Amino acid sequence: MEKIRILIASDLPEYRQELTEMLSEEQDFLIIGEAVNGPNAVKKSEHLVPDIILMDINAPITEGIEATEKITLAHPGIGVIIISVNEEAAVMRQAMMAGAGDIIYKNQVREGEVAQSIRRLYQAQKTRNASITSGVGDKDLKLRAPQVVTVFGAKGGAGKTTMAVNIAAGIANETKRRVALMDLNLQFGDVASYMNIQPRRTIAEFVQERNQWDTQLLNSYLIPHNSGVKILAAPLRPEDADLVTPEQIERIITILRESFDYIIIDSPPYISDTLLTALDTSNQIILVMSMDLPAVKNVKLSLNLLDTLHHSGKTKLVINRGAKQFGVDIHDVEKTIDFLAAEEVPSEGNTVVNAANKGVPFVLSHPQTPVSKAVQRVARMIVDDSGYQNDLRQGKEKGNKNKKTGFKNIFRR
Repeated sequence: MEKIRILIASDLPEYRQELTEMLSEEQDFLIIGEAVNGPNAVKKSEHLVPDIILMDINAPITEGIEATEKITLAHPGIGVIIISVNEEAAVMRQAMMAGAGDIIYKNQVREGEVAQSIRRLYQAQKTRNASITSGVGDKDLKLRAPQVVTVFGAKGGAGKTTMAVNIAAGIANETKRRVALMDLNLQFGDVASYMNIQPRRTIAEFVQERNQWDTQLLNSYLIPHNSGVKILAAPLRPEDADLVTPEQIERIITILRESFDYIIIDSPPYISDTLLTALDTSNQIILVMSMDLPAVKNVKLSLNLLDTLHHSGKTKLVINRGAKQFGVDIHDVEKTIDFLAAEEVPSEGNTVVNAANKGVPFVLSHPQTPVSKAVQRVARMIVDDSGYQNDLRQGKEKGNKNKKTGFKNIFRR
């Protein structure tokens, strides 16, 4: 199902929470982030490129209207819905002149009205985009919005670096689009080793550049790989990790968006400010879990954190090294963590270890193996923008209904 990607902007935390809970019940909606005010909404629209922004303009009004104007001028494909308690005609005119697609007054909101407004504006934006861009399908338009994907492991040894490297190589190989791979494990990053490259300059040297940061400068620090992926390597020395700040990570991601279709981020095996920045700017999060009880506990804690940060809606759970002989059943795990797995990658040690030792992604060296096919499905899930919890739960409910119908038909015979 095609998802409408929504950013919620309000200076009231309780109102953001209320909107998030209400809209999360809609199967075709995906809440991709929150903004605490107008300027923050402008900033996040650059990173997340939502389809619709709900802009609460009450404190102050001019800030929300100015933000709406900046967003709609910079991104004509984004629709903005103003939410206000002020019903003055002058405010309505200002909002419409700023580019708002609709205005909703809080004291007049009826049940379902916000959802209807979102769908109506989304369809209008699609029609408008189609008329501007001739000969390009909706799917191609959607793919043009750069996707930042953070691969996050709830504990060390989950296989997140293996997953990140092979996802990046798989997307580059299949789509022929521009893919960047950033190693955010700043102390002990292994992406360069997994890709058999020896970086001379890394992210640590880049952040010390006194020149104005731009695409050309950053590109000189990216290492091309024969898979088509370009790599921003982690520092060569663990102590250099302190040179990189969350603000710098945010700027780097912004620059990468200007010239890459997909930015894959390999994250550290612990929670840090730089990781939180990556998660906040990501369009999709791949949460990797190995099949052991400590990992289940850590994934449950990680999901609680992601839910608190309002990132659970864009999170996709991938079970790595899944095998029944380990004594942990995937269905029991899903019940325990109350989260459905989007994909299960089988345990295939020989292929994975040999590929890592040779520095060649196994999706390229052994594309027909079960583990490669599973990772290719994860890559396709990212490209197709599918595998979210609403999709999985809806599919599960539909499957259960079909089973019940099948049993009824059997008994009727």
